[in-house]
Amino acid sequence: MRWRSGRRSQNIEDRRGMRVSRRGIAGGGIGTVVVVLVALYLGVDPNVILQGMAPGETSGPSGLSYQPSPREQELADFTSVILADTEDTWHGIFRRSGEQYREPGLVLFSGAVQSACGMAGAAVGPFYCPPDQKVYIDLSFFEDLASRFRAPGDFAQAYVIAHEVGHHVQTLLGISAKVREMQQKTGKKKSNAVQVRMELQADCFAGVWANNANRARQILEKGDIEEGLTAASAIGDDRLQKQSQGRVVPDAFTHGSSAQRVRWFKRGLENGDPNQCDTFNASQL
Repeated sequence: MRWRSGRRSQNIEDRRGMRVSRRGIAGGGIGTVVVVLVALYLGVDPNVILQGMAPGETSGPSGLSYQPSPREQELADFTSVILADTEDTWHGIFRRSGEQYREPGLVLFSGAVQSACGMAGAAVGPFYCPPDQKVYIDLSFFEDLASRFRAPGDFAQAYVIAHEVGHHVQTLLGISAKVREMQQKTGKKKSNAVQVRMELQADCFAGVWANNANRARQILEKGDIEEGLTAASAIGDDRLQKQSQGRVVPDAFTHGSSAQRVRWFKRGLENGDPNQCDTFNASQL
């Protein structure tokens, strides 16, 4: 990707090295639900998040002594540029629709972090928290993306960030609130099915960002699209379930199969129109 000359976002909050407390998650509710769903995103046992610490325990070194490696600092710089690019892109899309885009925050953390959705450990992967409208990322995830999930490349990383920003777009459009309301009125199987549609729409929105950003700023280089599609495929529920438990359970999907994730990311990437991302009324995912 051509990213180094891009502007940096002013909405980055750097909490790397800060100590966090597990206090605040015990109450459950939407925070716990959101964090558990994020855990399922990567095939992680939710107990890794919910039982990782005793109440009141802290994690991580003090922020004053934290020294990121040059590679990690480069990833932080990259993340800031991609976030800024999503800001520019979604401002333009909302403006053309007569709406105003509110930029999300993005929190960099190491080890564990406290959000309005509760406490989460690094194993949870990147996530978006609707109550505080912030994206949370431990940059070590990008190394996992390349090694564990075999999806290397800067555009693969950009896809992950753009997917989480896609959830912010859903929050601004009122989609997230409607989904949560629907899930509270239905059983687990139907709740999962609705969640899949929500995640696939975020994939499509990530593609919409890439399409518009490339037309405006020519950010893509040869091989970038393949990197993004590889990442979308690598984190499909069927592939993650097969890796973690040796079998595929479609009723337990929360993010969609590899083929579905690729299909919807590709759809946004090809047309650049968020109106083409209506997964909720699609007859076939």
